[in-house]
Amino acid sequence: MDKYLNESPIISLKNIHKSFGDKKVLKGIDFDLHKCEVHALLGENGAGKTTLMNILYGMFNQSDGEIYIKGEKIINNSPKKAISLGIGMVHQHFMLVEPFSVTENIILGYEGKKF
Repeated sequence: MDKYLNESPIISLKNIHKSFGDKKVLKGIDFDLHKCEVHALLGENGAGKTTLMNILYGMFNQSDGEIYIKGEKIINNSPKKAISLGIGMVHQHFMLVEPFSVTENIILGYEGKKF
């Protein structure tokens, strides 16, 4: 895994800000994800974890900052765009479909490439 740290991140969030009206929720968030890395995002309720993921998934637009996927700056303004870039999201209140495995449940929403 360490060999990938010398490569450009596959996802990079730079100076992400998000406000809802006068309420500043995210202030200057930077985050890099390299190939084969796994991260956990921890914080109290209301800390902005879901807001940050919703920005990455295209549900919200950031108030300021930039998003890069594989080194390319993107405007991610919809979940459809996020999915086309290979970004998916499993929501916190996700209900599993029996008798599918966790992996099968995750790929249920993946449409794949259209021909």
